[in-house]
Order: sequence, then C-alpha cells, then structure tokens
Amino acid sequence: MTKNYQQEVLKIYSMLRDKEEKALQLRRAEIEEKVPEIIGIENQIAKLSLDMSLNIIKRKDNLEKYINNTKEKITDLRVRKSELLVSYGYPLNYLEFNYKCTKCKDTGFIGTKKCKCFKYNLNKILYNNSELGCVLKKDNFSNFNFNFFSPQKSPQEPKSPRKNMEEIVSKCWSFIDNFQFTEENLLFYGSSGTGKSFLSNCIAKELLDKGYMVVYRTAVDLITDLKQIRFNSDIDLEDLLINCDLLIIDDLGTEPLSEFSKSEFFNLLNRKLLKRKKMIISTNFRIEELLKTYSERVSSRLFGNFTLHKFFGDDVRVKLNFKG
Repeated sequence: MTKNYQQEVLKIYSMLRDKEEKALQLRRAEIEEKVPEIIGIENQIAKLSLDMSLNIIKRKDNLEKYINNTKEKITDLRVRKSELLVSYGYPLNYLEFNYKCTKCKDTGFIGTKKCKCFKYNLNKILYNNSELGCVLKKDNFSNFNFNFFSPQKSPQEPKSPRKNMEEIVSKCWSFIDNFQFTEENLLFYGSSGTGKSFLSNCIAKELLDKGYMVVYRTAVDLITDLKQIRFNSDIDLEDLLINCDLLIIDDLGTEPLSEFSKSEFFNLLNRKLLKRKKMIISTNFRIEELLKTYSERVSSRLFGNFTLHKFFGDDVRVKLNFKG
C-alpha cells in the first residue's frame, strides 16, 4: 500500500520536471525570437566551458593561466546576458530551470535521504486517498458547536458537559499551536457519542493543513497493520506508523484482544514514545476498564505519557440525527 503511495509521489516529481522542461523550452523560444543575442551568448558560454574541460583533460600548456582567462570570459558573458535580460524586462532566472524545491531539485531526494518536500507530497496523497479526506470536510472546527453539549451539571461530574468541552477544546488548540515543540500525547476517554472521534478529526484537519503527516487508524485496522508488519515484513507500513508526526488510534478496546495484539500494541506505543512521535488515542473504556483489559506495561504508558481528557454527557450523534 505505502509503496504505491510513494510511487505516486515520484510521479508528482516527474510531472513537475516535465512541466518545467516544456516551460523552459517555450521561454527559450521566446528569447530566441525577441533577443537572439542572449541565446548566442549562452552558446558561447557552453562552447568555452566544453573547451576548458577538454583542455584540462589534455593538460594544455600554461593550464592555470588558460583556466583563469577562460573563467573571466565566461563571467563577462554571463554579466552581459544578465544585463540584456533585465533591459528587455525579463527576470535574471528566465532561462534557468525553476524548481519547486531547490534543495532536492524536484527529485524528492537529497543524496539517498528523502527531502522534506517528499513527506509533504506523500502526506497530501495519503490524505486524499484515505477516509480522512472525506470525513474532515465535515469533522472540523468550522462545524464544531458547543451548543450540542448540555450546560447542565450532573451530580456525578464536577462541571457541565459544555464547560468540560470548552476546556478540552482550549487545550487541544494549545496542542495544535505548540505541536512542533510539545511532546504531549492525548488520551480521550468516555462514553460513546460524546465527541472524542470528532475532536480527534478536528485536530487532524488543522495539522494536515499545516503540512504535518497525520495517520488515522481504528484500533481494529491498527492490529491488522501490525500483523502485516510482523508477518509480511512491510517496512514501509512500519515506517509510516512509527515516524508519522501524529498517529490517531480511534476506538481502542474494539480490537480483537489476544496476546499478539497486546504485545504488538505495547511495542508500537513504546517505540513511538522513545522516538517522541505524538499520538492521540480515543476509547469508550473507563479508566478501570483500561486497567483491567491491558497489561501494566501498556496502562502505565497510557496514564504516564498521555494527557487524559474525560468526555461525558449525552450522545451528540443522537442529537445530530434528530436535528437532521
């Protein structure tokens, strides 16, 4: 799956280079028609450069003096070319190959390492080809409405659902605004339909729009991915889950519970925490249920390395359905 996405990214770079190559040919044809002297100068520069390379190979007599003289001629020609371009109203780089990314020259790689823009392009493809692409058109802060949460406080809780949500949303905005610098992880827990998944998606939308790589998985899908990694050695999928900027795990507790799933979930948690890669986990479980269901190793990381936010109140989805 991820290999196919990476091939799509490489196609983007190929199309960028092809498009610029054609644009450059058109610009050269325009200059050749309007200011042919500039093309003549470029040809002289190319000839001098080729002659210099050949004479270096042949070890021409007085080579150092010859190289210095040739470089001076080339510099003078380049100055003349720039003067002509400017005098006719063209930018200095009009006859140069203009890259979208000057660091990798629209290849996606600097040497053998992926350029920062590679991650940005991969992120766009993953976003557009995932369920998030459609979901986030609806699940975003523009559609967030505190009026769906009751202002009435129940005897069981210290504050009203609306007040509670206002405080959680404020802390989520702080998480978004400080994302580059924080090492915080978020654990949303509470009854079904109280806004956990919706708020996770709101955060995802904001961070995706900022260019961060966000990966969303239900707990069930995550275990399927971990099986693919373990038994089929899918290193690209492993890299995606471990090194994405934010991994959202939705509905923890709905996955099939086995020794394998518990062990691999712990390993994933531990590796991401060690690499300081951030996570948001949502669950319908209460704290007591999490402690009972997962090992002490898992629960200690959930409660020790995550900021816990309890969601409570009426089922918002029921209200939305009645409203529709």
